[in-house]
Amino acid sequence: MLAKDVVHYLQQLRPAPDPDIAEMERYAHEQRVPIMDPVSMEVLLFVLKTAKPRRILEIGTAIGYSAIRMAKALPEARIVTIEKDRERYERARFYIGKTNTGRQIEAVFGDALAVEAGVAAAAPFDALFIDAAKGQYKRFFTLYEPFLAEGGLIISDNVLFKGLVAAETPADNKRLWNIAQKIRRYNEWLMARSDYDTVIIPVGDGLAISKKRGERE
Repeated sequence: MLAKDVVHYLQQLRPAPDPDIAEMERYAHEQRVPIMDPVSMEVLLFVLKTAKPRRILEIGTAIGYSAIRMAKALPEARIVTIEKDRERYERARFYIGKTNTGRQIEAVFGDALAVEAGVAAAAPFDALFIDAAKGQYKRFFTLYEPFLAEGGLIISDNVLFKGLVAAETPADNKRLWNIAQKIRRYNEWLMARSDYDTVIIPVGDGLAISKKRGERE
């Protein structure tokens, strides 16, 4: 991951966010809601603007920050986003309304491991963004990859998980260590797949970008 002074430098370089985005960032900071860090967000948006997906599926809405940023960057894209926490889901709907992105964003309330049948109607998706329960990444990937179009992207956030995936000795916090081990196994599984080209970018908490090659050999 990048050194803190480098991250601070890159954050200073980014254009000032519009008032609604700035408000969401302040709310997330004050309420301790995990949202994508600004540097990772810019990388994600750059990748998506290059790929030009028309349909995006996001697992893990939180307060709608990433979905709204994607909608603003890709005005022709439609985004389905799933959130299981009721309070965060309602806050996301509030911000979607406030930012006038409701035409593009469909927020789905429920556990992503249980609502796939309802999401299927919006498939195929050109991009899948995974940013929810870290210990469930492999399950999210395998459950929703059938909904991905040929040549589509699957982007996974937090794959370096505070640097713990590279640690050789257990962390003091057993829960975090266990999650880190699941993410580590996910990364190894992801990199070993012959039907995807994957790169892990050490920005923020780690961003994995996987491009679907085609049918499994």
